[in-house]
Amino acid sequence: MSPYLMLGLFVAGLIHVFISSERIKKSFGSKGIGGVFKASLLGVPLPLCSCAVIPSAVTLKKNGATNGATSAFLISTPESGVDSVMVTYAMMDLPMAIIRPVTAFISAFFAGVLQLVFNDKEYAETKEAAPTSCCGPKKSCSTKVERTSFAAKLAKTFKFSFFELIDDMAGWLFLGIFAGACIEFLLPANMFESLNPTTGRLVILVIGIPLYICASASTPIAASLIAKGMSPGMALLFLLVGPATNISNIFVLNKYIGKKGVAINIFSIAVVALAASYITDFLYGSMGWSFSMTGGENHIETASWLDISLSVAFSILLLRSLVMIEVPKLLKKFASKPSSGCCG
Repeated sequence: MSPYLMLGLFVAGLIHVFISSERIKKSFGSKGIGGVFKASLLGVPLPLCSCAVIPSAVTLKKNGATNGATSAFLISTPESGVDSVMVTYAMMDLPMAIIRPVTAFISAFFAGVLQLVFNDKEYAETKEAAPTSCCGPKKSCSTKVERTSFAAKLAKTFKFSFFELIDDMAGWLFLGIFAGACIEFLLPANMFESLNPTTGRLVILVIGIPLYICASASTPIAASLIAKGMSPGMALLFLLVGPATNISNIFVLNKYIGKKGVAINIFSIAVVALAASYITDFLYGSMGWSFSMTGGENHIETASWLDISLSVAFSILLLRSLVMIEVPKLLKKFASKPSSGCCG
C-alpha cells in the first residue's frame, strides 16, 4: 500500500496548500441544497479523520454554513479522502475504490438534505461571531496578501503530506496495518463465509458507529476480512461507518447541530451504508466481478525498485511519527495518571 498511500498523501498536501481554506468556507456559505452539494463534494478528497474534521466543521458553522452543509462536510470528509481511495485501490480493487467515495458523497448529501428539512434550528453555541481578523475589533490591520513562491509552497506541501499528515494518523494507521496482519495470519481461511448477512451487517453498524478509526487505517482491516471470506459489501459497510463518526465527536456535535442533528447524521450514515453494502454485493455477483486484492503476494514478488523505495521511505516516516509523537503521548498519559494514595 505504500506507493499508493504516498501518492495520496502528496495529493492531499497539494489540496491543503494550493486550495485556499477561505475559498472552501465561501463555497459552503450558500443556503439550501447548493451548499449541501458543495460540502458533500469538497469533503470527499480532504484527508481528515472523524476527530480532526470537527474543528474545521465548527469553523465553517461559525462562518455561516447551514446545519445541512456542516453535516454533509462532517460525513463525506472522514469517510473518504485521496489517501484512503488510493489505499483502497492498492489493497482491494478498482470498483471498490470507486464505490467508496461515491457512497461517501451520497450519504453526506442525504444527511445534509434531511438536516435542511428537519433541523434548520440555529443553536446558541454557534451564534457567537466568527473572528473577522487576526487583529481584534479595536485594532486596524492591513489586508496584505502574503505572496509565496512556488518552491516555498512545494516545500510546505511535502512538510504537510509526509510529516504533519502522517503524524496525525500514525498511531491508528499502525494499528490498522497490524490488525489486518493479525486477521490475515491468525484467523482461519473462509471464516466469514457462513456469517449471516443481516446479522453481520447489524453487528458492524453497532461496533462501527462509536468506533474511532481513520479511513486509511480501516482499509487493511477490511481487505484482510475479505480475504477471510467476508463479502465486499460487508467490508464496505465497515469502511464507511468506522471512519464516519465516533462516540467522542457525537458528544461534541451535540452542541453545534443538536441532538436531532446528531440523530439525523447517524441515521443517514447507517441507511446509506447498509443500502450501499447490499448493492455492492449484488453488483459483484450479477456483474461477475471477481474481487482481486491487488496488494497480495503477487504484487510483492513483482515489486519494482520504486515500490520498494517508497515502502522503505514510508516505513521510516511512520516509524519516526510513532517514536516522536505516539510514544511520548502514551508515556505522558501513563505518567499523568493519579496515584492511588488517599491524599491525591
